[in-house]
Amino acid sequence: MNFAEDDKLVTKALDIVTSDVVEYMIAKGITLSAAESCTGGMLSQTVTSVAGASKMFLGGVCSYTEEVKIKLLGVREETLKRYTVYSEQVASQMSAGIMRITGSDAAVGITGIAGPGGGSADKPVGTVYVSVRYKDFETVRNLMLYKEYENMDRKFIRLTTVRKALEMLKELLQKHES
Repeated sequence: MNFAEDDKLVTKALDIVTSDVVEYMIAKGITLSAAESCTGGMLSQTVTSVAGASKMFLGGVCSYTEEVKIKLLGVREETLKRYTVYSEQVASQMSAGIMRITGSDAAVGITGIAGPGGGSADKPVGTVYVSVRYKDFETVRNLMLYKEYENMDRKFIRLTTVRKALEMLKELLQKHES
């Protein structure tokens, strides 16, 4: 399979999960916000591409630098120093920060390495941390895309991250929504 075919499959899967999440959240009256780094606002763009998303999406922050993560989202400097910007702890503080800022019911925080450079032996390209929150519940994962996929490019990593983040959100909402 080539990248063009991969992109079509990823995009189709992304469209399906996005529609499901947006429709579910609208039906349940649940609001969402996002704090994104390596996806550069792609989750926000994907959600808002669905008609009616304004009923559930409050806003997002593309916090590409540590300074914005600290000043705007409230990520603690000591967290960045101890765990690095690519960590579960930073993703968690990002989602908590955007939830606090917007007052949303649910939030997503994403930080990671989309490549092609920037990776290391400990944290290779495709290391992506996602935090999803709903009320007092949170799930945080290292997607470790490098273990699941070969020959990933930046676009594939970003699209796959958004899809997986929305799948995580859907799981969390369905588990805790009565």
